[in-house]
Amino acid sequence: MRLLLPVVATVLALASCAGSGTAEAQTPAGRTFISVKVDGAQIPGGGPLEVAFEDGRISAYAGCNRGSGPVDLADGRVVTQLATTMMACPPPLDAADAWMTKLFEARPSWTLDGDTLTLTTDAATVTLRDKKVVNPDRALTGTHWIVHSLVSSEAVMTSVDLEQARPSLTIAADGAVTGSTGCNQFNGRATFSEGSIDFGPLATTKRACPGELAEIEQSVLRVLSGRVQATIDADELRLNRDDGYGLILRAQ
Repeated sequence: MRLLLPVVATVLALASCAGSGTAEAQTPAGRTFISVKVDGAQIPGGGPLEVAFEDGRISAYAGCNRGSGPVDLADGRVVTQLATTMMACPPPLDAADAWMTKLFEARPSWTLDGDTLTLTTDAATVTLRDKKVVNPDRALTGTHWIVHSLVSSEAVMTSVDLEQARPSLTIAADGAVTGSTGCNQFNGRATFSEGSIDFGPLATTKRACPGELAEIEQSVLRVLSGRVQATIDADELRLNRDDGYGLILRAQ
């Protein structure tokens, strides 16, 4: 995951090159991988499997719930016990968690060759590629972002109404902001600083928003007001306020 600052792309690229070839680069620590091939037992629903290694912990997702836990990579095996969220998922995704749990309960062997991580058990061999290679970070400006989830201090929320409303955000290189709350259109301006965006007052149309659309609009406008912390990971943009409210957006 990278902090947003459009002018530092060259610096980040140089830092990446400088870090290659170190002992740390020979382990998956600090990296996220996405499956590109499965030999053997297939992922129900098709996956992909996403696996991230960070600060002695692993997180994994195969299409339904997310699992996480401490991890030991010694002796060429992934040793962990995943604790998963408890969201109900429709078939065939409802079987993806059992597939993922079985994979890691088998303590798969791992090998890393450049950007390719291979996990192997008696039931399957999973080939994964570095997420930055498979799905590079999108640019903050000039990208059309769609709100995927609403974040509060208590939970990350989505709904059918949110998926259908498709609130959006586009920030031009000159700081011009346009978008939709899912009910009304808005425009305004934003300025950038390292790792954050400052949204100025937004002008909106005045259509009355029925039911949940009014709550969605309120949540969107609450976040797009003042300074927010901003990070991009592949096609995902996260905007977070200091009070715990935020938005998760996906590039379109």
